Amino acid sequence: MKKTSYTFVLNSEQQASLKTLLEMGNYKRKPVPHTTIAVEADNCVVNLYTSGKCLVQGSGAEDFVLFFLEPNVLQCATVGYEEILNPDLVAPHMGIDESGKGDFFGPLTACAVYVDPDLAHAMQELGVKDCKQMTDKAIFFVGAKTRQLLTPKRFSLVSIGPEAYNRLYAKMRNVNTLLAWAHARCIENLLETVPGCPRAVADQFGAKQVIERALMKKGRSIKLEQRHKAESDIAVAAASVLAREAFLRSLAKLGEVHGATFHKGASEQVKDAAAGLVKKSGPDILLRTAKCHFRTADQVLAATGHTRAALGPDGQVTSRVIPTQKGKEK
Repeated sequence: MKKTSYTFVLNSEQQASLKTLLEMGNYKRKPVPHTTIAVEADNCVVNLYTSGKCLVQGSGAEDFVLFFLEPNVLQCATVGYEEILNPDLVAPHMGIDESGKGDFFGPLTACAVYVDPDLAHAMQELGVKDCKQMTDKAIFFVGAKTRQLLTPKRFSLVSIGPEAYNRLYAKMRNVNTLLAWAHARCIENLLETVPGCPRAVADQFGAKQVIERALMKKGRSIKLEQRHKAESDIAVAAASVLAREAFLRSLAKLGEVHGATFHKGASEQVKDAAAGLVKKSGPDILLRTAKCHFRTADQVLAATGHTRAALGPDGQVTSRVIPTQKGKEK
């Protein structure tokens, strides 16, 4: 959800720049006590007070800050990275995130990224943010730049392809347990190259103890933090971008190998594509291309005249539906 109110304290040079730009722009002036200038912009109001405080409010406030105030007055990026401006929050640590958990086709990818204050600032300049706020094209562009910035020593990727995923799920029988295993491997791998990293931040997808139990000796000394909306942490945001980039590349590679288009998600388009694959290559193609515990697999198999018996032992376990969250699978 977009923020609708922003406050900045501007220096004298920034105040002068903002006043000039607002006077030149096609804005409606309005009288507001104790302001140097106050205007109505696109779906927001902008008040520059004599104290130097600038207040931007309204449904269009975020766009005004992103596309007008930051490039022309502040000359730096701030929206979405308020936490970065606090040095304590960008002290050396790693962030972990994953991609592909809700996609029928393709692997599950997890990534851990190490940051320190310098790397956090550089990532901010690159435009690193939660991958859910980015297009695929932006993910490829920012992902490549981020990998170049980090070098292989400061990030770790773990990709669990469909065949391995189905074997592991048949054994673990829970996505969160499998995910915790992948996160733990990322942490352990990254600690090989940044052994002094004191803490790791991840999104809260399950009990913290699940990841802690999956950690081996090297990782058990690290402080693990789980929190909701962890992507606000720049390290987690970077991990989300690199994990999604790796997932998208793997999906494209699957398409090349099997001569088909592999779509994201679990939509009707995905089901149609899967049915076409089954008709062409037989039901066991799903074990090599998809996450077979999804109910999507049952629907595809039924539509092509098959049952789970055709998938063998690794394809027999199905997702458990959480009653309070309709349609969500574990």
